[in-house]
Amino acid sequence: MSPLLPAFPVTAAEARRAIPDLAARVETVDRLGEVRLLAGADASATRFDPERTVHAAVVTLGWPGLEKRDEAGAVRRGGLPYIPGLLGFREVPALTEAWAALPRKPDLVMMDGHGVAHPQGFGVACLLGLVLDVPTIGVAKSILVGEPAGPLPDEAGARVPLVWRGRQIGMALRTRRGANPLYISPGHRISPETALAWVERCLRGRRLPVPTLAAHEAAAALRRRELAGR
Repeated sequence: MSPLLPAFPVTAAEARRAIPDLAARVETVDRLGEVRLLAGADASATRFDPERTVHAAVVTLGWPGLEKRDEAGAVRRGGLPYIPGLLGFREVPALTEAWAALPRKPDLVMMDGHGVAHPQGFGVACLLGLVLDVPTIGVAKSILVGEPAGPLPDEAGARVPLVWRGRQIGMALRTRRGANPLYISPGHRISPETALAWVERCLRGRRLPVPTLAAHEAAAALRRRELAGR
């Protein structure tokens, strides 16, 4: 665990109390070195699972070829229930277990979820970045808060700021013609501009960047294996 968060909150009230101090520590300026190893991180969970099971995966890929290097997963039960705005505290405990199992730690992580594009400016990518002290990017498939500043053209590479309460919190990015946009925001130790640039570099003609797509597939496969073994 991180000195900033010696233990994960076990109740929603504890998580809400922790957010203001943690959010104030999020860095949205570039503090990352040379990137040789990228990672995607994702967690798979069923909203109404009474056991509150989270299947988490982290997949590392070499840069610039994006060839898969390592994969690690973790299954955790009994955490926080599904509460919009607090998903980081539900998913990150399992993700940190998966991270610990990686033989080589990546230089940059793309998280399937929001960064600062969050009501408290503290999405799952922010919590993951703070706990691990690693640069992170939030790559979300839907809006949690805010709205695009204008129409988003239906062409690959089109982008428009995502704004909320008069300020920009992320970027809506159309990665493929006819595809729903992604919503990119800094998680920790990275600027909005650099976060967007890295996502674009990792698309390789797909709707989702290769790292988060790999992590999504790994988390889903872990869930299937674990359920089949019960």
